[in-house]
Amino acid sequence: MSTDSSEQLVYIIDDDDAVRDSMGMLLESADIAHCGFENAQEFIDHYDGTQRGCLILDIRMPGMNGLELQQQLLQLASTLPIVFITGHGDVPMAVEAMRHGAVDFLRKPINESDLLARIHQALNEETGHWNRKLDQAEIDSRVASLTDREREIFQLVAQGMANKAIAANLDISERTVEVHRSQVMKKLGVRSLAQLVRLHLQAG
Repeated sequence: MSTDSSEQLVYIIDDDDAVRDSMGMLLESADIAHCGFENAQEFIDHYDGTQRGCLILDIRMPGMNGLELQQQLLQLASTLPIVFITGHGDVPMAVEAMRHGAVDFLRKPINESDLLARIHQALNEETGHWNRKLDQAEIDSRVASLTDREREIFQLVAQGMANKAIAANLDISERTVEVHRSQVMKKLGVRSLAQLVRLHLQAG
């Protein structure tokens, strides 16, 4: 199953065919793209880190249960938000899921308006994660464009060192430092020392 990695999908993971079908019909009526998986392992086999959207995840399933899938996704650094579906006796498990970052848990039988509200919340949350990833990728790309010397000067300027001190530290002329510093600012797309320091912190 291949999808456009920029498209948000709701992944319905439930071993009950009727539940997947009814949720699918609800999402179609709300014009929300979705796809279904009958067990957690099937989703993990499909997952490659490019998926966008959120999970509607049954907490109790044969084989890998919902909590175990959540743990696997956390280990894979997934930022896909999860809304858990729980039965009457699953509330302690659902609370555990919330402690590990789930958006919410809904008790069966599911109220459709509550489900749609949580899905929209989860999709908005994932959009925020996605935008931050794009921002970080842009920063990493800019830093990667620096030469070794420019990266040295970037580090020292961000640490608050003056041009004269940088020149002495690297055994180059102050004029050379000024030229490199100007190039660093240009490549990183910053106009002030404060912006440069902030970008240095974001770049880690």
